[in-house]
Amino acid sequence: MAGEESTILLEALEGLTLEDFQEFKEKLSHVDIKEGWNTHRDELEKFTHPSTLINYMGDSYGEAAAMDIAIGLFEGMNQRHLAEKILDEKVKEYKQKYREHVAREFLQYKEVNSWPGENLSVSDRYTNLTIARRSWNQHGDEPGDVSSDTVTTQTFFEPSKDGQLQRVTVLVGASGMGKTMTIRKVMMDWVEGRLCTQFDYAFCIDCKELSFSKEVSMVDLISKCCPQQQTPAGRILGNPEKILFIFDSFEALGLPLAQPKDELSTDPTEAKPLETTLLSLLKRTVLPESSVLIATRPTALQSLGQCLEGEHYMEILGFAPAAREEYFHRYFGNDNKADVAFRFTRGNEVLYSLCVIPIMSWTVCTILEQELHKRNQLLACSKTTTQMILFYLSWLTKHRISNAWQNLQQFLHKLCSLAADGIWKHKVLFEEKEIEDQGLNQPELLSLFLNEKGLEKGTDHGNVYSFSHLHLQEFFAAMFYVLEDQEEMFSDSWILAKDVNMLLESYHTSRMDLNVTVRLLFGLVNPKSVEYADEGIGCRISLRPREDLLRWLQTRHRDISHPCKMMTVEDLDTFHFLFETNEESFVQSVLGSFTGIALQDAKLMLYDQVALCFCIKQWAGLLSVTLRSCSFHQQHCRQEPAKGLPWQSWQQEELHSPLYPLCQALGHPGSLLQSLRLQWCGLTEGDSKALGTLLATLPSLVHFELGDGALGDDGVRMLCTGLRQPDCRLRVLRLRYTHLTSACCQDLTVALGTSTCLEELDLSFNTGLRDDGVTLLCEGLQHSSCQLQALRLGSCSLTGACCQALVAWLGHSHSLKCLDLSDTELGAGATLLLRQLRHHNCMLQTLGLSTSTLSKDALQELVALRALKPNLKVTDLLEHEAPETGAMARLTFQRSVWAGRGATIRGRKGLPSSRAAPPHSRSLC
Repeated sequence: MAGEESTILLEALEGLTLEDFQEFKEKLSHVDIKEGWNTHRDELEKFTHPSTLINYMGDSYGEAAAMDIAIGLFEGMNQRHLAEKILDEKVKEYKQKYREHVAREFLQYKEVNSWPGENLSVSDRYTNLTIARRSWNQHGDEPGDVSSDTVTTQTFFEPSKDGQLQRVTVLVGASGMGKTMTIRKVMMDWVEGRLCTQFDYAFCIDCKELSFSKEVSMVDLISKCCPQQQTPAGRILGNPEKILFIFDSFEALGLPLAQPKDELSTDPTEAKPLETTLLSLLKRTVLPESSVLIATRPTALQSLGQCLEGEHYMEILGFAPAAREEYFHRYFGNDNKADVAFRFTRGNEVLYSLCVIPIMSWTVCTILEQELHKRNQLLACSKTTTQMILFYLSWLTKHRISNAWQNLQQFLHKLCSLAADGIWKHKVLFEEKEIEDQGLNQPELLSLFLNEKGLEKGTDHGNVYSFSHLHLQEFFAAMFYVLEDQEEMFSDSWILAKDVNMLLESYHTSRMDLNVTVRLLFGLVNPKSVEYADEGIGCRISLRPREDLLRWLQTRHRDISHPCKMMTVEDLDTFHFLFETNEESFVQSVLGSFTGIALQDAKLMLYDQVALCFCIKQWAGLLSVTLRSCSFHQQHCRQEPAKGLPWQSWQQEELHSPLYPLCQALGHPGSLLQSLRLQWCGLTEGDSKALGTLLATLPSLVHFELGDGALGDDGVRMLCTGLRQPDCRLRVLRLRYTHLTSACCQDLTVALGTSTCLEELDLSFNTGLRDDGVTLLCEGLQHSSCQLQALRLGSCSLTGACCQALVAWLGHSHSLKCLDLSDTELGAGATLLLRQLRHHNCMLQTLGLSTSTLSKDALQELVALRALKPNLKVTDLLEHEAPETGAMARLTFQRSVWAGRGATIRGRKGLPSSRAAPPHSRSLC
């Protein structure tokens, strides 16, 4: 024998007198072992030293049995202090072995999608949940809300605010909210000494397995948790205050817990019916000093409330926002992939809010991990919100339903009716009578989708129910409109008209709260969704509503007064509806009658960009895109992408330019885009690189307009790289309010000298351009290939110093028809310029000039010019295209953007303008 136990036994035997040692051997010779054989006294006589006797006992009986035999012999010899000493050491060693056993059982677990042999660590995956302490009659918060009285696993067994120690704690949460994972975390923290240090033993009992038991004792329950189901129960039960019992999935027992108190047990070794033994523990008639933690769905709360004297329970509310992001990083184990997946999810309001449910976060991560593995990016992601919810429901029903599958389809039909009725009536809470009238009072199924709320202990009031998340109610409401009817399913009083057109019209006119329901409705009529619903949850979906949905999208933007007018899509939700169908032919059928996009004040998260880009790639007739005061939101990655990853190049581009996905989509093969306008969208240098690439590779693009003070000189340099490429066919380039200075004019000069197509250049409202910049521009404008017809330099802080360069260029140009110098004080330079315009070779048709600032000599030249060329129009041409107040607040340059003298004070045209001519128009002024 070896180890601390044998050392203690050796010390005990060595402390015996010779007579006591002989008595020990005498009694040992009469010990009956398991096989019915005992050691002969003569054989024992040869072991004259305690150490040799101990070794012999170990070889003959085994170490554990030898210690038990020794304890019994010492008790028979009235050497109780020695028996106690050995027993204490035996229990101490058992405690350590039990902790090792618990660590093996609970440290690692297997997920549904794990590879064979792949196990996950609780410590690596567990993410803190929001858990709130509730009273039995307290209404729970909506998922995601954080109670002021929140708790953590570290405070489960701390005294309440009134100082009372809770011996029985109930942890309640809907299916998939993380109860079992929390239990695993509690067990591992106990093993590692971080939690429940007041307990020598924590016994975790899986009630799904326990439900098969008929009669058990408390000792039986303990044995089920121990290695080889063997334990020194007597020693453990001697200190019940050191025991924690944990019951996971308590609702699986389905017990009434209503036994009369006189039938309850007081003896932990007494076997009684399962419900009696459990009720005895909860009623504190057996092992009253022990502590109990029960994890259950809400369905078991009512029966628990009848037998518990405690006034509180704890409710899992799910993942708080920060915890959702943490979970993504724990799941992927790679910050870069986690960042991409989380940004994608964060951009989808529906998905992100559903991720408050831990199992939904797992579902989203599982699907996005597959997409990243297959496609290396999420922009081609085919998994819509609808399909992710279907995946979630499939997992939920297949892994949380034991014997109610045959009733599931009928139950879901009734559930959809309840959900739709609630959505129409702005109703999220349902009384118990409504549940019964609908035929939904099936506890095992009900607890998957609905939570019980408003429990009132000791009253006859029925419970109220709500869907585990509002978006799930909206999903089932959408399903209501597409489910194939089943005969004799509903009573007449519960039939809600399946009028898809009424739903769509209500959303279009007044009920914006129906947005999610309508979006998911589009997702459900996708053939893949139909197939998945049939296979995953056994529901048959009808495709008949597809035509109604198609017709509605085709006509919702049509101008009745101008039926032949080409239409633009002016709301982001259209793209989400189409993306949710995820069907190219459907998208093409809808967008075939549209020619443009015009979005304003849209906050474009990554998921919005995914939806927008998906539609653009299927849109053959897209000619123009205008985004005004839109923002491209992209959460920053925690670190630079690791080298060598297959998706590294895309991730780097995305990191530097949120506009990169849109530019990729606009430049897809077959694109016929002619006009692109981006005004007040907070563009960056990285965006300019993506835009420059688009200019260089999309010959159809002829009109390009940027109005954004964040662009700057570096951004223009990036654009000019694209302008110089031979495939660039741009005719109109407008860079207003872009904070340009003379530093970028050399790049523009080179681009102007290269381009043979550019007809209009608008640099208005760039107060840093100044005279030096214009002088540089004129060098490029004199190039023989330059065919510029309009140059706009209004409100650029120019003076007469630039007029000499302009005059020199005007003397060579035969193409220029419009020159805008509005909001400038040219002084004597104006006289020089007006004199040059009198030359017969000058073909200018329109001159933008602030005549109120002209000197006397300049005014005389203007009179002479008008007399010589009466068709020449001289006037103030500036049109201010100011961003909306909300857009200004988002931009760092809002205080300096109006630096041009008189730009707003004079108030010539303060409203946003859309005067830009269509790409095919030659009207340049």
